[in-house]
This record gives sequence, C-alpha cells and structure tokens, in this order.
Amino acid sequence: MSVEPYRELTFDKDGDGPAGQSAALVALARQGVTDLVLLAHGWNSSPSGATRLCSDFFAPFPGLLGPGVEAGYAGVMWPSMIFTDEPVRDYRALVTVLPEKEPVIGRITELLSLAPPEEAAFAEFGELLRELTDAYGDGDLARGGEALAGDAAPVPEFLVADPVRVCAVFTEALDETGETPLGPGFGPGLDRGLGGGIGRYWKGAKEVLRQATYYVMKRRAGRVGEAGLGPLLGEVARAAPGLRVHLVGHSMGARLVAYALRGLPSGTRPVASVTLLQGAFSHYAFAPRLPHDPGRSGALRGMQDRVRGPVVACHSRHDTALGVMYPLASRLARDAESAAGPLPGPLAGPLGARDPRWGAIGYDGVLAVPGTMALTLAEALRDGVPGAGCVSVDAAEAVRSHGDIRRPELARVVVSAARAGL
Repeated sequence: MSVEPYRELTFDKDGDGPAGQSAALVALARQGVTDLVLLAHGWNSSPSGATRLCSDFFAPFPGLLGPGVEAGYAGVMWPSMIFTDEPVRDYRALVTVLPEKEPVIGRITELLSLAPPEEAAFAEFGELLRELTDAYGDGDLARGGEALAGDAAPVPEFLVADPVRVCAVFTEALDETGETPLGPGFGPGLDRGLGGGIGRYWKGAKEVLRQATYYVMKRRAGRVGEAGLGPLLGEVARAAPGLRVHLVGHSMGARLVAYALRGLPSGTRPVASVTLLQGAFSHYAFAPRLPHDPGRSGALRGMQDRVRGPVVACHSRHDTALGVMYPLASRLARDAESAAGPLPGPLAGPLGARDPRWGAIGYDGVLAVPGTMALTLAEALRDGVPGAGCVSVDAAEAVRSHGDIRRPELARVVVSAARAGL
C-alpha cells in the first residue's frame, strides 16, 4: 500500500460486514487523523485488483495535502462481478460471486461456446438469464437491492423481451461502436465460427450476459452503500464527530458511495465531500424533477444536502462504456418499445446524447439540478471546486476510457473538494 494509515472495509452483498470496522476508523481519529478518504472500487474488480487500485489512486495524496491535515485512507471492498480476460468457457469469475448459480452458469457458458443458430437456444438462454438474476425470485435483482427507501425495482425489460431481438440489438451496437463484450479478452476472433443468420447474435448474447450481471451488481452496489457504508459512517460520526470523511467512488463504486448518503442516520453529517469518478448511474440521480417526467425526481434527490461540502462528478466523453452501452442497456431495461421494435436511427455515436433519459453521470455530469457548477478539469485544478452543491468536472483531457482513473489530476480534484490541499 502506497499510503498509511490504510484500512479496508469489507461488506457482503447485503451490506453486512465484520464487527469492529467502525471502531477501527474511530481509532484513527483518536490517533490524530483529521480527514479520512474512502475509495470504493467499481464492478469487475477482484479483491487484489481493488487493493491495487486504492494503492495507485492514493499514491499522490501525501504530496498534495496542506498543513494541519492528517489523512487516513480506506478501501471499500464489496463483492462485485469480475470478468477475466480468459475465454468465456472459463466461468470461475461468475461462480465466485454467484456460487449458488453454478449449474445455470455452466449451461449459459455452454450455449455461448456452441452458439447454436436456433431460436429455441436463444429462448433457453433468456430463461437461464432470468434464473441467474432471480428475476422472479428473492435475489438481488428481484428485491431491488438499492430500493431500500421504497422505490420500485421492476425487472429489466431486456430480461423478459424476445431474446433473439435483444441479442440482435446488442450485436448491432457492438458492431457500430467497436466495443467488445466481456472485456478485452473477447475481442480478436469474436465472430469466428458464428456464421450468418441469427447465429451471429450470440456475439450480442455475451454482452446481454454482461448486462444481466451488471444489473445484479448495480442493485448490490446501492444496497451495500445504503445498508452497509451509510450506517457505518453514522456510527463513526457519533463516536468521532470531528473526523471529516471524504467519499470517492469509481463506476459502480460511485453508485455505492452516493447511496451511502441515503443510509446516513438522521442527524449525522460526517461526509465532508463526495467525488464520483466515471459514475455508472443516472445523470438525473440528484434531480428534484426529471425533465421528461416532472412529477418524478431522481433516486438521490436532495442527498447532496447531506454532504457538508461539494458533490463532484468527474465525467469524460471518451468513456464509451457509459456513453454508448450504458444508455442502450438502460433503455432496454426500462422501455418495452426499445426491446420490441427497431432502434430509431443509426447506432453510431453516443445514444445518451440522442435520448437524454438514459445518460450516465460519468459521461456528461450532473444534470437537471439547479445551481450545478460546470468546470473543465483545468479550471478545477487552477481555481479549485466550489465549497458546496453539485459540481460537474469535464475530465476528458485526462480520462480516456472508463477505467482510466489512476490519474494525479483526479487525486487533486478529490483534495480540492475535501478542502485539504496546499
């Protein structure tokens, strides 16, 4: 680990963790730590990979902190999905986080490897995905993991729509954007042996599998934040009220730390700043009213008021995962017409820009929140970020892809938001 003192907070899929975690953070405060920076990793992260991310990201911090600031650091570890760069028939990563689904995962893997060009095979694939995600049962997806405050969590439309059509839509998106499903290890030769006709849609099926596990992890991240991290921070606040907590999250980890604000006990405000790095959730999350449906608000409406300082969203137009695949998946999850009929217009370009309902906060920042300040990265580094409210920082000059966050510029943004810098 590049910094000390460093601790790791671990949570299971329901937000439960081992006893004594809050006491360990309180002990840091009693040892003189004034500011605690917590980083939550995104999905597709192994425990060792998450620790490496924390070490890399925290490395610049000691040289950035101002006088009187004694920083402590923590990694928030949660069971996220991991796809390795190995062929899909090696499904150990899936089994690791969903061990009870091993028979289902085995059959899905077999279908993806064989790619049978029959509609019946796609129908079986669709049914297996519903079983994998507990779409009609009591798993993460069905009970709406992040919807602890009473929000409805409908089954994503793409899990119940015609699987041939859904796989075709994702195949077309992958063809147009140049994206590869399941990570870089599935790029070269992906289409080899798939043939023509509906058989080629097994390329899209691999992305559909990724999206299905994505929705399980999406709800899991929200649940861990609201039921796990938020209450833990409340315990810390009661025992060490002077400790300033700075939450940082990448991808779904950004979702996790944002939902932790919903889980803070009433009357506690331990969070001094929040920085969201390529956040994989809606750009309308904090909106008091949705532009396309003024009678509804974002899922995190007003949560920025639970932060003593700013909520900063770093975003990049180079993040094709959030600019193209995220809005497509969001549309197919919520809009029956998207899955049942043809997509309007060409797939080239950012779908979120054409239909802003489905955009991600990590692609174009915080939207529809009055008073949000929009800055370039250069402006944020030169002048600092505002001391409160929502802030969007266009980090495209440094962030060139979804995972490109090991940047000293982003560490400087966090320190600026924390009011802890030189």
